Amino acid sequence: MSETLYKKLSDAVVDMDEEAAVGYAKQAVAEKVDAYEAIDKGLAKGMERAGQLFEEEEYFVPELIICSDAMNAGIGVLKPHLKQDNTAVRYRGVIGVIEGDTHDIGKNLVKIMLDSSGFDLIDLGRDVPPQTFVDKAIETQAELILLSSLMTTTMDAMEEVIRILVKEGIRDTVKVAVGGGPISQAFADRIGADGYARNATEAVRLCKSLVGAVV
Repeated sequence: MSETLYKKLSDAVVDMDEEAAVGYAKQAVAEKVDAYEAIDKGLAKGMERAGQLFEEEEYFVPELIICSDAMNAGIGVLKPHLKQDNTAVRYRGVIGVIEGDTHDIGKNLVKIMLDSSGFDLIDLGRDVPPQTFVDKAIETQAELILLSSLMTTTMDAMEEVIRILVKEGIRDTVKVAVGGGPISQAFADRIGADGYARNATEAVRLCKSLVGAVV
């Protein structure tokens, strides 16, 4: 039954149908479907499919924006029902989209998932300079810096974050994870990042692993 509802949520996003996304999200709540699963296997999967259509040039930026609006509308219904990880330890992190990039759909989804999984994340938003990530990590004594990018032209700025951490002498105290459409494990390895995640679900597992939490 849940799988059918996940598919409907996913289709609502791909079909750019905000009303349907809200309706099916409300149905998920009424049927006590796990909100995390409904977002991950339903709404987020739909956004992933929309991204594939964009890559295939069947969808363009306006379609992606409307798809994201549908996804966010559904998330708005489900978010209050996310089960909170009540672990005694809350892990601190800084998250944002690297300088030169304003695509934040994936970043926003990762933050929502991590917020409900035992993490306190400071969201720096979009188009964030490398130095800002480091300054905020120092200020908040963050254990994680999470960097997102959807544009190949901005990827190198991620490496600059790591260079600054080394220069400041705190590289060993902060874990750096990267993600986004053009990012790969090979790229993460090349710039010296501590991890890479393809999607929000993997990001939760990765971050828990990086801070030594139970996965």
